[in-house]
Amino acid sequence: MATTILDLNSESIPGENDDQRLIEALRSGSERAYEELLARFQQPVYTLAARLLSSPSEAADVVQEVFLKVFRNIDHFRGQSTLKTWIYRITVNEAHNARRWFFRHRRREVELDTDPQDARSWRETIRDAGRSPFDLAFESERAGMIEAALERINPTFRDAVVLRDIADLSYEEIADVLAVSLGTVKSRILRGREALRQELVVDLAGSRPLRLVPKTAE
Repeated sequence: MATTILDLNSESIPGENDDQRLIEALRSGSERAYEELLARFQQPVYTLAARLLSSPSEAADVVQEVFLKVFRNIDHFRGQSTLKTWIYRITVNEAHNARRWFFRHRRREVELDTDPQDARSWRETIRDAGRSPFDLAFESERAGMIEAALERINPTFRDAVVLRDIADLSYEEIADVLAVSLGTVKSRILRGREALRQELVVDLAGSRPLRLVPKTAE
């Protein structure tokens, strides 16, 4: 019986059957399947990594590591979760690894050759010529405040908030990605949103109070 090959020309909404066909095609070594995988997941993976790390360059490195691991381990994927949540779980783990490496090594380095004007942020988007400079400046400032506030809150809470409010995953999917119970997911999201709110209130007030959020969510 001939091996089922993924129809990359199909315009159907990706679902469980589409995932299975993609997985089978990846296992068979189809180059078109790898292209489809990247087309479907590369941008969401980068967006998730960028929010977790607040660093475009670190996020780009994480994306490479994520898809290397997907390619190498696709034969071991048993379908106990969806393809998306499996890839997102790898992304969260790789972002944690990158963050740990940063705190151990990168802070010791002094980057003298970096031109701040050349740095690009995840929040840079195509500008709408019909909008005023005030609107653009306000949105840029607001995005910067949220990015900075996310970076300051407990990573345990940040992961849950980013997966829910930015990646738009369901509670069940987040529980799968983080390998925790549904109740823990809801608790972390609530506490993460409250921590983020406190950080934003502080920024708007122009001062920094003592942190009120516990170090752990459990």
